Amino acid sequence: MALLWGRMLRSRDATSVDVAWAAGVGAVGITAIALGSGSWLQRGAAAAVLTLWSGRLVMHLLRDRVWSGRGEDGRYRALREHFGERWRSGFFWVYQAQALVVLPFALPYVLWARHQVQALGPFQGVALAVAAAGLFVEALADRQLARHRADPAARGRTCRSGLWRWSRHPNYFGEWLHWCGVAGLASPAPQGWLALLTPTILFGLLHAVSGIPHVERQALASRGEDYRRYQRETNRFFPWFPRAA
Repeated sequence: MALLWGRMLRSRDATSVDVAWAAGVGAVGITAIALGSGSWLQRGAAAAVLTLWSGRLVMHLLRDRVWSGRGEDGRYRALREHFGERWRSGFFWVYQAQALVVLPFALPYVLWARHQVQALGPFQGVALAVAAAGLFVEALADRQLARHRADPAARGRTCRSGLWRWSRHPNYFGEWLHWCGVAGLASPAPQGWLALLTPTILFGLLHAVSGIPHVERQALASRGEDYRRYQRETNRFFPWFPRAA
């Protein structure tokens, strides 16, 4: 992360920290799976799920932030303003914090890789379906939002189509749902209950730290009354039927 921080000092674009986090979870998890004592079937399933999640997120971040020319997420611009003249040292610790956050997200795979049962039981089958559904919801929500942003006629308007009609943050909901499924997949392993820490931590991060609060502040600043109406009409996180404004 220190090398990426040095690169960020030159580019003033912190996108690399998000890409590195997604790739880092994948790398640490795959290493744990390779070294694990579990059955080949359990470790193979874990490797497949992790590769799909990490690969999709890395590619999404590259397309959305790097190749599109959009640049870093707005929360990093806000942090740079908050740090003021000390933004260089401030971002050094942001990068190190992101490195630490890799660990709780690799934890379910560390545990799952120790599961020695040769077949996925009914509970793991349901958990796998939940993890797949979450990944699908997140990918679909990201695609729908990208299509909305690419439409010149939608400039200054909030996305209300597709999944965004049912939740103000369907991409975050999909991510959380995916990790609930992964925690379920790891739970039959020795000390597998510890995997529940991951969706719990993610829920807290999304609702109280750098997820939903920042996105909604930014949306209110840029779209004003249009977004306030969207808040009145649409559930914050869990998908539900729209309300009358």
